Amino acid sequence: MKHEQQWPVLHFAAMQDTLETLHQWLQIVGKIRLKTMPWQNHSWHTALYVTTTGYSTHAIPYQGRIFQIDFDFKKHQLLIQCSNTAALTMDLKPRSVADFYDELFEKLASIGIDINIHARPNEIDPAIPFAENVDQAAYDPNAAHALWLAMLKANAVFNEFRSGFIGKASPVHLFWGAFDLAVTRFSGNTAPLHQGGVPNMPVEVMQEAYSQEVSSAGFWPGSEDSPTPVFYAYAYPSDPAFGTQNVLPKTAFYSPEMGEFFLTYEDVQSAENPEQALLDFLQTTYEAAARTSAWDRTKLEKQ
Repeated sequence: MKHEQQWPVLHFAAMQDTLETLHQWLQIVGKIRLKTMPWQNHSWHTALYVTTTGYSTHAIPYQGRIFQIDFDFKKHQLLIQCSNTAALTMDLKPRSVADFYDELFEKLASIGIDINIHARPNEIDPAIPFAENVDQAAYDPNAAHALWLAMLKANAVFNEFRSGFIGKASPVHLFWGAFDLAVTRFSGNTAPLHQGGVPNMPVEVMQEAYSQEVSSAGFWPGSEDSPTPVFYAYAYPSDPAFGTQNVLPKTAFYSPEMGEFFLTYEDVQSAENPEQALLDFLQTTYEAAARTSAWDRTKLEKQ
């Protein structure tokens, strides 16, 4: 895989305020998709996708029409398109979550799209209702652009990795709950009942999401409690030997506390070949999961 464009440098401290506000905006848009799309296994119908300009819901059927909402981090606009109306835009700028929420639903109502969402965030604590959240109102266009570009670069590698698997695999998609870009492989075996434990997330959702045995990997930009953008990989259920496996690159490490392998974004970004470093991480952590959980790899991988 060629790497013609450099991976952006991400400084969490510099982008934190923008990241926290953008996370809330993504939750609002993601919940619109959640309420309107037909259900798909493992909540795949809720996810967003990386595009040439930002993140998108992709096309959503609605009462004989199709609409779509896109974040554009080149023009710094939110674009609302519908098959039978003119396009509408909102500025991405320093503005509160409440202001973003109010304007978005006013614009949807103006083109006859009437949707009621669970109007407070999931996987975030405290879960302040969107209409009341005036605390988070930051938007640095450079930070938003750099984060999207990092997602774009990761998205390409994740899709390359996904192509080597012929078993059931998720799309490469952006889950707005935790704000992570993820791709998941499935062994075909059922998994033990998940115990939940994610803040403001119904346990039934977690149990369905992890109803089958998985090897999953993704990119997460960090949080106040863990201010380091990282790539991660985990297995569910996880064999005790999973964390003892040797993985690449050498800078990758296992966290017993989290039960996951990690590779910092900085280690990928600064590598001589970032794409290969990330591919090595994805492949070797998958092999660690498949090997220790005895997956039937002859039926799941290209031979």
